[in-house]
Amino acid sequence: MTDWIRRSEALERLGVRPQTLYAYVSRGRVHAEPDPADPRRSRYRASDIAALKVRKARGRRAADVAADAIAWGEPVLNSAITTVADGRLYYRGRDAVRLAETETLESVARLLRGGGGSAVRRTLRPSPPAGSTLRERAFAALAARAAMEPSPSARSAAALEGEAATLLDIVADAVVGETVGGPIHERLGRAWGCGRRGMDLIRRALVLLADHELNPSTFAARVAASTGASLAACTLAGLAVLSGPRHGGMARRVGALALEAERDGAAEAVAAHLAHRRPAPGFGHPLYPDGDPRFRALLGAFETPASLKALREAVEAATGERGNVDFAVVALSQSLNLPPDAPFALFACARTAGWTAHALEQIQSRAFIRPRARYVGPLPED
Repeated sequence: MTDWIRRSEALERLGVRPQTLYAYVSRGRVHAEPDPADPRRSRYRASDIAALKVRKARGRRAADVAADAIAWGEPVLNSAITTVADGRLYYRGRDAVRLAETETLESVARLLRGGGGSAVRRTLRPSPPAGSTLRERAFAALAARAAMEPSPSARSAAALEGEAATLLDIVADAVVGETVGGPIHERLGRAWGCGRRGMDLIRRALVLLADHELNPSTFAARVAASTGASLAACTLAGLAVLSGPRHGGMARRVGALALEAERDGAAEAVAAHLAHRRPAPGFGHPLYPDGDPRFRALLGAFETPASLKALREAVEAATGERGNVDFAVVALSQSLNLPPDAPFALFACARTAGWTAHALEQIQSRAFIRPRARYVGPLPED
């Protein structure tokens, strides 16, 4: 008798949603492997499911549940913006991969904010600040805006939505280095010397990157919003967290591994990387045990450079992990010969749509985000 069961049976036995099952897999509580009958799907160890069911029946302390929720755990707040379900990404119930076929970042930003099809009235935006790098200009532009923008409590809903649209332009202007018109994917494409095909690939990437539920940068933006901070300050909080090497900086780590693969050979570079017990950057995702749909949607639209194709094959052969959107964005950047920091710029521009949408939702909820810490330091004095 096999110890492996399919996802539908695992969900039924545990009585949970797919996201919760994926979280159990990511935390090592349930082992999963590709289904021999259909490698595109996963199957799950029945004994792990049974043991987890027993632990659930016994109950857990609220503090333990809250602690586990911080890292790929149970949902911690209500949101109508984005979800991951059955291995797909949805923006307000619409499949992000399908949206990427036709939509622009601006139209998806309106969707994320809950708006209709009409564009909102933007405020005048200043020229981007001076700076030697696009990252420097983006931080400076948002900081300047945050210093002057009033609290959301002093503004109407229409004014806030207009400000959110303006912030999207401000970040794009900072990346480009000048204030220009046109859709954001065209502005970026012109600045980076792309033709129409390259611009359309950038458009596709921006839509796929626009939001990803409660990732660290989005959660930071919501925390800021819960305090009454301005939309610019919330966006700046998101950008600060995105800059970390384990988040928006992941593309640099993918690029570094790609350089090692070119120098030493893909199989050798991957083996050396894994020998240090480091996961391969750009591969695997706890929310997508069957593969990141954004990776497939983006990588299927252009020819992967040969060096990255070899790296992908070597990692998949060594680990069984599939590429994620970080790898796909690096492959796109190399294919179009974009600047070195283009992956971060694409994430920053795109996620501004998500950060502002989540900030607006948090403002409307009037909820204050203030978790408690479990103290593990020295015993308090008498």
